[in-house]
Amino acid sequence: MPHLTLDTAVLTRAEWQAREAAHAERADALTADWRVRVQRGEKHPIEDFLFTYYPFKPRLLRRWHPGAGVMLTDAAALDRADWRWYRANNDGLAVDAAAFLAANGSSVDFIEKLLSRTAARVSQFGCFGLHEWAMVYRQGEHRHPVPLRLGQAGTDAVVESHHIGCSHFDAFRFFTPAAVPRNRLQPTRETSSELEQPGCLHAGMDVYKWAIKLGPLVPGEVLLETFTLARDIRWLDMRASPYDMAPWGAEPVAIETVEGKAEYVRQQRAFAERSNALRARIVAAIQVARAAV
Repeated sequence: MPHLTLDTAVLTRAEWQAREAAHAERADALTADWRVRVQRGEKHPIEDFLFTYYPFKPRLLRRWHPGAGVMLTDAAALDRADWRWYRANNDGLAVDAAAFLAANGSSVDFIEKLLSRTAARVSQFGCFGLHEWAMVYRQGEHRHPVPLRLGQAGTDAVVESHHIGCSHFDAFRFFTPAAVPRNRLQPTRETSSELEQPGCLHAGMDVYKWAIKLGPLVPGEVLLETFTLARDIRWLDMRASPYDMAPWGAEPVAIETVEGKAEYVRQQRAFAERSNALRARIVAAIQVARAAV
């Protein structure tokens, strides 16, 4: 991905406040069901993942950033002037890219390397979501208190009739002990940047994690797109899982059948394209931040 050198963009107060308001409205809509469920003490085995496995508060999604290299006019006197990683001058307020990179340089380097390398790899579409099946293989107690669609014996039979090739460490680490040796790869945290590839659903969901960790460097609109991608992927992840998700309106993608495999791959290809487009936008935001220093 090429290095970008851009002149600082300038947004008038009317322009950036309109974008900020639209962002907050969209973020509120995306998190509304979660907030209602929290108040009621209700659980959702599909969408709660976005707020538990990824432990980021809705307020972080709601906070709009213009991204590095953008000057907000008439902003210095507002509350935003007190936000961390911003600096004011006579022209307005902008993200303090130099300070953020100085404090988080190693993390930014890792994220840029991981996203760039992942995007450059050839997508693999032969996993069929079997990571979720490997997480319950030959085990009576499961991560989700939801019945198995095929029962335990049927689920185990599906695992045993397939080759598993999970490349994502944060999925692989939840495999049952009996499933671990059945995976043709043995990913570790250290080998993530060597193994992750665009076809992996979990790598696609993680684009949201990397975007939010970059804080003000990433434009708010990009952050919400990564969250939406993670939500959409999560639904396929659980529809293709061994669990019976029908009570939550999720009809199964039966990957144990030829038709189910084809449907899984069709959606997987679309998610790979979406995730790579967002990886490119995040890497570009990092490069703009470096150029602004």
